Amino acid sequence: MALVTRLSRLFQADFHAVLDRIEEPDLQLRQAVREMQFALEQDQQRLKLLQHEATQLGKAATSAMANLKGFDEELDICLAAKKDDLARDLIRRKLSAERQVEAVQQQLVNVESQREELKKQTEEQGQQLTSMKQKLELLVSDDERFSGSESSHVETIRSEEIEIALLREKERRARA
Repeated sequence: MALVTRLSRLFQADFHAVLDRIEEPDLQLRQAVREMQFALEQDQQRLKLLQHEATQLGKAATSAMANLKGFDEELDICLAAKKDDLARDLIRRKLSAERQVEAVQQQLVNVESQREELKKQTEEQGQQLTSMKQKLELLVSDDERFSGSESSHVETIRSEEIEIALLREKERRARA
């Protein structure tokens, strides 16, 4: 039973080693960096859209406030002329404009809070992306250094050294 257990562990270890080599961690890390870059670009695009929306809402609020001032002036004229019917209509429009200003200001507050939250998120994502890129560069440079050291060892072996090693191996085998 112990032999079967040992063989199964050995097989599993070899199988896991093969899988590790197949997976190629540097390729997985590159894919993760690409996905993070894409997500960051999408969030930056959403941030620009929220900024544009905030600008538009700000303009709408300014316009609505100007309308309110106009209603106040017209209301003063109507009340001075004792035209209560016209004054009632202006008051109705003024109340509607005030509600519109409140709604626009609330939307602006919501957009600004979303924008701030997204801005923090993109900053964090940018830092994570930078970290992942640095890890990838380290992994790639380590792989290049490792593969470069193997090739430099192969290149530094001269044919004379191979001949001497061959003669030694033949002599050793002849003694045995």
